[in-house]
Amino acid sequence: MSRLFRDVEGGPRCPHGSVVCIGAFDGLHLGHQALVRHAVARARLLGVPAVALTFEPLPREFFARGVLPPRLLLPHAKVEGLCRLGVDQVGLLRFNAALTALPGADFIRKVLVERVGAREVWVGPEFGFGKGRDGNLALLQALGAEHGFIAGEIAPVLQDGERVSASRIRVLLQTGDFEGVARLLGRPYAIGGRVVRGKQLGRTLGFPTANLRFAGKVPALQGIYATRVHGLEGLPGVDAMKAAAGWPSVSSFGTRPTVDGVEPLLEAHLFDFAGDLYGRRIEVEFVAKLRDEEKFTDLAALTAQMQRDAVQARAILEQDQQRAYA
Repeated sequence: MSRLFRDVEGGPRCPHGSVVCIGAFDGLHLGHQALVRHAVARARLLGVPAVALTFEPLPREFFARGVLPPRLLLPHAKVEGLCRLGVDQVGLLRFNAALTALPGADFIRKVLVERVGAREVWVGPEFGFGKGRDGNLALLQALGAEHGFIAGEIAPVLQDGERVSASRIRVLLQTGDFEGVARLLGRPYAIGGRVVRGKQLGRTLGFPTANLRFAGKVPALQGIYATRVHGLEGLPGVDAMKAAAGWPSVSSFGTRPTVDGVEPLLEAHLFDFAGDLYGRRIEVEFVAKLRDEEKFTDLAALTAQMQRDAVQARAILEQDQQRAYA
């Protein structure tokens, strides 16, 4: 059986019961991790699968009017992250008009009881669900008593005296505070995906790039960055130690206004690298912000700035590596 399912309707996924955690899980930060790990521990104790229920698109994206709100993590990376935390099945539920019209009581019956056979349900602080957010912890506990499951809420995770949250991480990303972001995530911030072909403009300018699309979502950061690229291990002729540490690079993430781009594209130029990455899945780790994205008068001005960016990024990454080994 696949570990991923998308629909509210369907046959039972867990005939012997499950322990369920529910959330948007955008970013999979320390608060999310605490919730998921608690559910996984309870599932192991009971000898049943751990199930994470989340939504795609995110509710805040579905209800947005005009420009979509910024996103920390793409669906594929979220599912992978949940599985790495020990989840046995992920319900990436389609958040659409039908789901938004489903009252909380019906969601409990259709999804938690009939679809995944919940024996325990765990949520984060102030969790709401169902049509008009008529569902909450109290409803889960009340109907759980009828359907044979218990429900509980984990305590918020605090960092520097404040609750860890996706909104707090988005603010830090906007300011380029990647150390602060790493403290809330428990890991450096990175964006992964499969390398796609671009217009080859960077190559003609002397800066070939590995390009990642952001799947029609709005990123939580834009600009030029010192970065490291992960996922190069095993490539012919690649230094294994350098690949393991993350290949030094300078990256642009934005719409490329100088060449009238539209879709957000993450373009990573790997220093002193000549391999072919097309089709390979990589992760770009953000280390420091160099500047905002700009529109230049011509390609010559753009190239000159790219050269300055590369020099600055190399210096930052070398200093960062020296601190790591100090």
